[in-house]
Amino acid sequence: MDFWTAITVLILAVLGLLLILPILRVLTLGFVDADTGGFTFGNFVEVFTRNYYLNGFKNSLYVALLGTLGACLIGIPLAFFTARFVVFGKTWISTLAILVLVAPPFIGAYAWIMMLGSNGFITNFFALFGINTPTIYGAHGIVLVFTLKFFPFIYLMTQTSLNGMNKSFEDAAENLGCTPWQRFTKITLPLVFPAVSTGAIICFVLAIADFGTPAILGRGFRTLSTIAFSAYRSELGGLPTMAVTVSIVMMAMSMLALFAQRRILAKRRYASALTSPPRKQRITGWRNAAMHIYCHGIVLIAMLPTLVVVHTSFLKTNGPVFIGGYGLESYERILRTAPEAITNSFVFALSAVVLITIFSALISYVIVRRDTAASGAIDFLMMVPYLVPGVVMAIGFVTTFRGGPMDVIGTAGLLILLYFIRRLPYGVRSTTSSLRQIKPSMEEAAVNLGAAPARAFLVITVPLILPGLIVGALMSFITAINELSSTLILYDGGTITMPVQIYLAVLDGEFGLAGALSTVLLLCTGACVYAVFRFAENRDSAFL
Repeated sequence: MDFWTAITVLILAVLGLLLILPILRVLTLGFVDADTGGFTFGNFVEVFTRNYYLNGFKNSLYVALLGTLGACLIGIPLAFFTARFVVFGKTWISTLAILVLVAPPFIGAYAWIMMLGSNGFITNFFALFGINTPTIYGAHGIVLVFTLKFFPFIYLMTQTSLNGMNKSFEDAAENLGCTPWQRFTKITLPLVFPAVSTGAIICFVLAIADFGTPAILGRGFRTLSTIAFSAYRSELGGLPTMAVTVSIVMMAMSMLALFAQRRILAKRRYASALTSPPRKQRITGWRNAAMHIYCHGIVLIAMLPTLVVVHTSFLKTNGPVFIGGYGLESYERILRTAPEAITNSFVFALSAVVLITIFSALISYVIVRRDTAASGAIDFLMMVPYLVPGVVMAIGFVTTFRGGPMDVIGTAGLLILLYFIRRLPYGVRSTTSSLRQIKPSMEEAAVNLGAAPARAFLVITVPLILPGLIVGALMSFITAINELSSTLILYDGGTITMPVQIYLAVLDGEFGLAGALSTVLLLCTGACVYAVFRFAENRDSAFL
């Protein structure tokens, strides 16, 4: 067996153990009777007949669809304006959009409570004038957070597509007398539909899987993710059959959405030659002012929760109560009461990133350089973690490894492996993109001169793909250190992390403590984003 065949077998073994086996465990448990251990369809019958689960299904679909629609209504115009017109501060707009994208969604949910909660400062401001504003709690609040959180996917993907579109189609429509609105709806939008639909699918899948936002803002409005978590907690000590069944429904919703998008795209042809690159127009007057207000206003509103979190962290507190003025009491408290959460977050995320970096280099080489059925299977499997919610993977890990042979590594080890397998696609995607741009002739020359394949890979290939490895590692770290839903299921008293501590602090009304921990997380995220900007050739696409 040659070197790369052995590596391929190793990769398949790791993916089989950490990805396929937990998912299969989840799928099989959905058909198990919790009382008898026998085969049954009763769990699914209960999910689709009992109002508790049906309402969760409808609620998940409702907030996911409306959140995706809202993201499209915001992101498409923003992409069109910045791609077709001269917009002052475009780099600033893209940077803020990316920061919104990588910030943890549950932090945004908590910040909106500070603004529009029952005692939020915006709510109290309007109350001074006798105006009762609706609070952020409930479905409308979740939709608002999803809209402002996910619109950068639509914006970045649509903008990239618009920049690569053949402008001659729009020019021809204009010469034939089409109005600007007709050109946009009949020519431009259909041509960028693949990018818009891909961004929309990402938004929908993430909204279905999101746990923190509905858990913090729901107040009785339950989605499938919160129901699955509650079911798992209620079934501790036994088989989590209902939690698993709800998780299977969540996976099915995501996969059906992806399948529907692929079917729609397959029926039409969207390719065109870039014979006429788009040219940016300069507009003046009130239209120019309105466009700039919209573009800058959207990203500033989306960044508002982050600014509120940072501001809250510096408010003077006495325990959980804000007492006016500014101070560092919240930071003193996290150093005194939550040092373990901070340490765990960094240790777990960095440990996972080390594994991700090693396997990303190996997997990318196998995918790009080895044209085999096994490499195709590995490439396909790299899509699976995108579609499987964190709650589902965590339940799969618990039911597969707790009490089994891997239980000896403890909860910390399981969390690291869970972060590794969930965030591995970020590293593989970035490294694969770098490797595709490198001709294999240099590696072949090294092998022909007598170098072993492993040595040629380490000495020739790895240095060439190092920027891609670094970007992939940074993106993996950003997402791993902000992981909430799967950590909530696996953690114990000694493995609590910053996202879990923030979530618990918000539930307890400890907003100062939550603000300080959130600011630490945001600073780490911002530093990684800056590093990505330095190493990525196309910084916008690095985050998609």
